[in-house]
Amino acid sequence: MTVSRRSLLKAGAGIAAAGVASSVLQVNIGHAADPRVADIVVVGCGSAGLGAAVAAAEAGASVIVLEAQPHIGGRGIVSSGNIPIGGGTPAQIAAGIVDTPDLLYGDLTDWSITLANGSTSYRYNDRELIRAFADLNVDLYNFLVRHGVRWTRSTVDNVGGNEVGNSVNRMMHTAIMDYVSVRTGLQVAANQQATTSQGPGFIRPLEAAAIARGVKILLNYRLESLHRSQAGVVGVVASNQGRLVNIQARKGVIIASGGGNGNVEYRRQFDPRLTAEYCGVAGEPYSFQDASGIIAGLNVGASLAGTYNQTAEFGTNITKPTAIGTRYNYSFLQWGPQSPVFHLAKASGLANVNNQNVIHVNMIGKRFFDETGGQFPTNSARSVNPYTQGSYLNAKNITYNPQNWINAAMAGIGDGRNGGGPIWAIFDADAVTRQRWTVAPPFVDPDGFFFEANTLEELAQKIVMPHQRVPMPPGNLVATVERYNSFVGGVDTDFGKPTPQYKIQKAPFYAAWSTPVLHDARSGLRINGSSQVLDFAGKVIPGLYAAGEAAGGFSQHGNARALIQGIIAARHAASRSA
Repeated sequence: MTVSRRSLLKAGAGIAAAGVASSVLQVNIGHAADPRVADIVVVGCGSAGLGAAVAAAEAGASVIVLEAQPHIGGRGIVSSGNIPIGGGTPAQIAAGIVDTPDLLYGDLTDWSITLANGSTSYRYNDRELIRAFADLNVDLYNFLVRHGVRWTRSTVDNVGGNEVGNSVNRMMHTAIMDYVSVRTGLQVAANQQATTSQGPGFIRPLEAAAIARGVKILLNYRLESLHRSQAGVVGVVASNQGRLVNIQARKGVIIASGGGNGNVEYRRQFDPRLTAEYCGVAGEPYSFQDASGIIAGLNVGASLAGTYNQTAEFGTNITKPTAIGTRYNYSFLQWGPQSPVFHLAKASGLANVNNQNVIHVNMIGKRFFDETGGQFPTNSARSVNPYTQGSYLNAKNITYNPQNWINAAMAGIGDGRNGGGPIWAIFDADAVTRQRWTVAPPFVDPDGFFFEANTLEELAQKIVMPHQRVPMPPGNLVATVERYNSFVGGVDTDFGKPTPQYKIQKAPFYAAWSTPVLHDARSGLRINGSSQVLDFAGKVIPGLYAAGEAAGGFSQHGNARALIQGIIAARHAASRSA
């Protein structure tokens, strides 16, 4: 399902005439079969969805969870299991850490706070949402422990703390115990502290808690539309194995289906540069951010929130890849050959890239930035032209930040087309030896994301794949490499790469996919402090809730906000009259 101008207009019309949107949806419902009924229908079985399901069942409600994938967990299960929980938890008290809900609230709303990465994102948070979040942190800690979650340490730490607005230590890491890692497909011993893929450490206990309380989890059920009557949202239409299924919700529907970064037309409403070549999205191909829940909400009159947070240059909305040669090259998420989704991922990627061993070129074979540059802005700046590679301060009086690799990569080739196009890491046989890489499957994906040739001219000609919208001119790549080689041991007068160390000169030569990756979804349906979805008039849409990345207005990264918003939504919905 893709968002369209018509659907957005229909959503706006729902404010004045909810019956218009409802009548359109009734066409689908009239053809749906196999009716099902529950007090609460949760869409999505990840962090927010499982938190909501367990909380609703605890409150005495019957629950049906719809999951579009053939497995549960969403992005939560492939996460590192980091959950920032504060406000004065038992773990903080035991560690002698003084924290309060008010301090946590202040950290996530203070306009003057600048984080370690230069971010000022928390000044744009919705205060009502942050107040509700801060007041429920201790409750979340107890909720998780009560349902079997264990931590990797007896105390809290501040690893990555500045990235989530922590002025005191709040980071908690769930222990994976003996659960199977989705990333690798391998079991981790109970006494082994995993450094990645600790998401099963909280997803699996919550799944068990939900099932034990009678929650019905339906896999391969994708949300198609919501049914809004005069009383509010009273059910959903989902697709399963080619048929439409009508499911009634007596008390409410909770949208916990994730964000919209994987939906090209949806995400381009926020940033027109995000065309189809940005096909690596965090969490995929295990779970997909298709915006289905958000669009279904828009089609019954819901409004959006957090749109600035989605486009502002802070946080990790878009990231520089750390693995190359594979489509799914999100930082810290590599797929092992035994992963249940490796047939979709196809390659693990070449990791631990020393950017002195590669150069980055755009789709026409030209360098565009210092390969060692980061993705976040700094206070320093200099002027370069991404098309001619020369200084253009005097010509255009525009400064270009040497750390802002992302914007340079997305600048395009000056042909009047949106989208920066593929970015390729170019390197040679000597670089492979230095990096100790294996340049073959399952580490690389030769089906369009990795190329090898005995000459640079041949390499350029081999780069053919759907997102390479123009052929790479062989002469450009040869000239780019020759010029870069002339900088080795001296000064990179084009982009200021610190003392280039290695020439690219020994065959075979390689081109590996190194295109930016989409990560956080920080916009979504507008909600209030009770996680109720609001329309374009700021009014509650009765019976409709949203949580996690399907909801906007809260720019903090991580599982805590998803879990808490799911719990808040479930408790409020359970308290409604059927």
